[in-house]
Amino acid sequence: MSKVMRYNAGDYQVVVIGAGHAGVEAALASARMGVKTLMLTINLDTIAFMPCNPSIGGPAKGVVVREIDALGGEMGRNADLTYIQMRMLNTGKGPAVQALRAQSDKRLYSYAMKQRLENQENLVLKQDMVDEILTSNGQVTGVVTRTGAVYTAKAVVLTTGTYLRGKVFMGDVSYESGPNGQVPAVKLSYSLLDLGFDLVRFKTGTPPRINRNTVDFSKLLEQPGDEIPLHFSFDENVAAREQVSCWLTNTNATGHSLILSNLDRAPMYSGQIQGTGPRYCPSIEDKVVRFKERPSHQVFLEPEGKDTAEWYVQGLSTSLPEDVQIRLLRTIPGLENVEMMRPGYAIEYDALVPTQLWPSLESKLVQGLFTAGQINGTSGYEEAAGQGIMAGINAALQVKGQPPVVLSRSDAYIGVMVDDLVTKGTNEPYRLLTSRAEYRLLLRHDNADLRLMEIGHQVGLLPTKRYDRLMKKREGISQEIARLKRVRVRPEMANPVLEQAGSPPIQEAMSLEQLLRRPEVSYGDIQAIEGQMDAEVPSEVAEQVEIQTKYSGYIQKQEQEIERQRRLEQKRIPVELDFTQVRGLSMEAREKLTKVRPQTVGQASRIPGVSPADISILLIALEHSRGQVVNE
Repeated sequence: MSKVMRYNAGDYQVVVIGAGHAGVEAALASARMGVKTLMLTINLDTIAFMPCNPSIGGPAKGVVVREIDALGGEMGRNADLTYIQMRMLNTGKGPAVQALRAQSDKRLYSYAMKQRLENQENLVLKQDMVDEILTSNGQVTGVVTRTGAVYTAKAVVLTTGTYLRGKVFMGDVSYESGPNGQVPAVKLSYSLLDLGFDLVRFKTGTPPRINRNTVDFSKLLEQPGDEIPLHFSFDENVAAREQVSCWLTNTNATGHSLILSNLDRAPMYSGQIQGTGPRYCPSIEDKVVRFKERPSHQVFLEPEGKDTAEWYVQGLSTSLPEDVQIRLLRTIPGLENVEMMRPGYAIEYDALVPTQLWPSLESKLVQGLFTAGQINGTSGYEEAAGQGIMAGINAALQVKGQPPVVLSRSDAYIGVMVDDLVTKGTNEPYRLLTSRAEYRLLLRHDNADLRLMEIGHQVGLLPTKRYDRLMKKREGISQEIARLKRVRVRPEMANPVLEQAGSPPIQEAMSLEQLLRRPEVSYGDIQAIEGQMDAEVPSEVAEQVEIQTKYSGYIQKQEQEIERQRRLEQKRIPVELDFTQVRGLSMEAREKLTKVRPQTVGQASRIPGVSPADISILLIALEHSRGQVVNE
């Protein structure tokens, strides 16, 4: 085979490899910050493609979409432009776990994002496969594509998804492939190995797609969208869209028996698949084996778009043989005569061990090389996009000679995710859950703009108009909370409304803020007490006033915890510190600290295997070393 001739194809400041959900956010962030950016993708027709479920958001994930929007990213706005159903989840629970979830028009989402990229200033979009990362003296210098094109760059963002040495499994059939029949990237894996990176094999899967015209909907339970218009973006005047229902059904004993009798043909159980799969999104064969006592499992039928009959069978991810899949589908109520348009499959791929990254998502081995998305061991479009925008921001900042932006665990779910990855690593595809965030009462769906828009504005991603609107909202919240504390009402004014709300009457004058703290009293009730139902308080201000007032005690406690943790985060660990020479540290702590190389004592305290006693010893060692520096 003849050697491909290399040639200089262009000079850029940042090159983004991959155009999935991480790649598009990274490229847009970099370009919008005024940095000359190149995006390279294997296929221009699969930009921001959804190879798995056609949805955006959900518990924790929906909050991430709002955080991306607050920083100046695109996922939320694109979801608002292309959704076919929108629902608020967990409305019966507190605000800490509420989140939006949208069914997206799969093709329209991809097409709209491609348009956004094509028309973005400072961004060039090209179709080609990257085979090699170029470096010099530990610094990234560019990339080489399979056609021999050499693109120089000061920073490179790697967002390869599940393409690295991708291999598809379906029963006895297996072949090299990216998702949805795309070409896999093979040589790039070997380039990373040559640079000294540790790679692992992970696995994910997808369910069959069916033809809606062959479904008996009379046997299914309808799941409509919310009637009240909802949207991810904090932009004004987001237009509501016509909605399409999803439908619910269940597996049964007949289908479970079919699965169990064909486990010898399932790659997960026959030993063909070596990669580790996601614990929180198991295949149907895994669910049936692990939960044999359950008579059924829920199955959601989700449309992939308004202009297609192809529907997604959520809950039936599988790598069983194609003939078993169609038989399994036809055991499900409502699907007795269904036609399968695409079979499900499992895909195995290379991922980077994420403890090889700094919290900025820059690699520790090669300066200027950033990674984001499933290459870092995560699963999910939202997790990928959240990493993508941070990698893009920090690549652009590095080019500009400015320090990186690192979100803390108290700033954002994105901060929780990145800290988990670079500090703890992951031995399976990582998924964001509300339970991973210790400060989740502060990291809510409703306040992402208050938490992050200032950062987005500072780095140059958030337009001044949106930032000014945030300042107006923040001022409105502050003024209204102060007013509620100041205004007191007499029993004869409050009690009729309190009685209607099911709240005990008051015997003496009380402030409106005290009344709003009652669980059964809403902000609308406060307006009724004042006789100001037509008062012009924006709904977004009223929402924050009510939440901040009702949960003020809990919020204050979390803020106190954050302040204690912040003291540890402010204690920096010198890069040159040799942990093996710190007396008193356990052997495990020395090993883990040397591997992760935490930048702060706070980060060190979260490394598995590093005990509180180890942290105390580390603090003493740092004080001693600082004293030596002062004395010298």
